[in-house]
Amino acid sequence: MIHHGDTEARSKLLYEELTEKIIGAAVEVYRALGPGLLESAYEECLCRELNLCGLAFRRQVELPVEYKGVKLDCGYRLDLIVQDEIILELKCVERVLPVHEAQLLTYLKLTSKRVGLIVNFNVSTLVKGGIVRKVL
Repeated sequence: MIHHGDTEARSKLLYEELTEKIIGAAVEVYRALGPGLLESAYEECLCRELNLCGLAFRRQVELPVEYKGVKLDCGYRLDLIVQDEIILELKCVERVLPVHEAQLLTYLKLTSKRVGLIVNFNVSTLVKGGIVRKVL
């Protein structure tokens, strides 16, 4: 018999494992390319790497904003959704700002997803300063 806590622990572990795979893919792209390119180049290469890792993803996913019961197309797009679980926002900025983190949290709320990552490729060390993980 499976207890609810066991299932919860497993789903947490699954996200953790999936997050590690995604970060590993991002690190691989960063090692190959380094900083300084356009976000679109990193997105293209990361999609290739996610494919090589056997991870399913959707890119540039339209995100309608629901307002007073009506879904409105406001032009928002999520960079990537990996395994239909984790939102991945790619950046090439000097540093991740609170507004970027707030945007990711809003995306999580709007999509009812639990975990999101911001990957900023414009840093000297990706693992130490380029990745922000948010959980709802």
